[in-house]
Amino acid sequence: MRLRTTTALAALLAAGTAPVTLAAPASAAVAKHYDDFNGDGYRDLVYGSAYAGVSGAGGWEGGAVTVVYGSASGLDTAHPQVVHQDSPGVPGTGEEDDTFGESLASADLDKDGYADLVVGNPMEHVGSYEYRGSVTILWGSRSGLSGGTNVTPRSGAYGHFGRDVATGDFTGDGSPDLAVVGGEEAWLYRGAFTRAGGTGSVSKIDKVDGGWYSGGLAAGKVDGDGKADLIVLGNQFYDGADHHRAWFLRGTASGLSSGPSKTLGSAPYEAAVGDFDKDGYGDVALALPDASGGKGAVTVWKGTSAGPGGSATYTQATSGVAGSPEAGDDFGYDVTAGDTNGDGYADLAVGVPHEAVDGREYQGGVHLFRGGPGGLGGTRSSWIAQSVMGAPDSHTSFGYTVRLRDLDADGRADLAVGAATGGLVLRGTATVPSVSGPTVLPEFGGTFTD
Repeated sequence: MRLRTTTALAALLAAGTAPVTLAAPASAAVAKHYDDFNGDGYRDLVYGSAYAGVSGAGGWEGGAVTVVYGSASGLDTAHPQVVHQDSPGVPGTGEEDDTFGESLASADLDKDGYADLVVGNPMEHVGSYEYRGSVTILWGSRSGLSGGTNVTPRSGAYGHFGRDVATGDFTGDGSPDLAVVGGEEAWLYRGAFTRAGGTGSVSKIDKVDGGWYSGGLAAGKVDGDGKADLIVLGNQFYDGADHHRAWFLRGTASGLSSGPSKTLGSAPYEAAVGDFDKDGYGDVALALPDASGGKGAVTVWKGTSAGPGGSATYTQATSGVAGSPEAGDDFGYDVTAGDTNGDGYADLAVGVPHEAVDGREYQGGVHLFRGGPGGLGGTRSSWIAQSVMGAPDSHTSFGYTVRLRDLDADGRADLAVGAATGGLVLRGTATVPSVSGPTVLPEFGGTFTD
């Protein structure tokens, strides 16, 4: 989910090599992991560089995505795959003002046993429509991502179609579905999908009381019924003013059903769903980096059988949290949930990319909040400093993008962190992610998939 516009970074992607060819899955059942693109049983890591390009003969422009494939020993960093609109079989043409990779999500949309990658390009020009936007499905295979198909927008979705995307089996029928923001509305494309461009029914998602503008999406299981639910982030105009809001939509057999919504004091940049107290209901972490003059905050909207209910807010002033809140820190610039130590409780990583450390401005860092009885707590939090990348430095923005996923199938989520100077992965352990021997990510210069 990405409500904000991705910050352009100086790092450029280079052309990558194809991943190692692997055996096909044993059956054509839906892929176990929605981010296992080559069907080998290990999750893969994806990041997009929407504003990057390589000029010259054989180069490309208009953005790209990079895939690093997982394995039993961790990520195969020697064989990254870079995909863009000039790659074989990918529809469209890379253009200077495109933003291919601005939004990313994944699932096995055609149910062939390989996860597929959904790529948003909200600045795409199509015919006479400037910035109509496009969404492309890159298809998984035993050799990784190969070829693609565009998702057709409805007429009301024109205008930055693909600003954000999210996937989940919202209907519980075994076919993953796709939610897309376009034309300041959210749209639900029901699965299954075909490589010829076919989908199930398409419907607009809208708040019945009007004045609602969708900007971002997040999917996860909140109410404990086994179906994926959707969180829509946006703005709503009422009582003569514009309000920042989060809106819960429950997954049902017939589609998404409107549920509770929450007014927020500042714009939500991101959302992540995780069961932080292991009560069987997913809690929704809402990232609010602009709160209190940019000091930042994260509000956790607690999951229940009726959808999210009460909430608790965490900042750098929360007891037990390292550091102190300062204007411009942007605590909560990005958030991600996952179980880093294998205890069954989801944990939450919070990026603070503009934290000043020892006089070095915008050095950044990441707070890891451990889940446990009662949910998240400051006393179970730890600070991961930029120095894990090497010598401490200013303007590295360490933590502007974060992602927790188990990349080596050991039962513990690994922490991927992006900075202006590159990206790395810290391996999950029985305590906290290890800062020893991090895996350096190749061709890094963008943001992680949701």
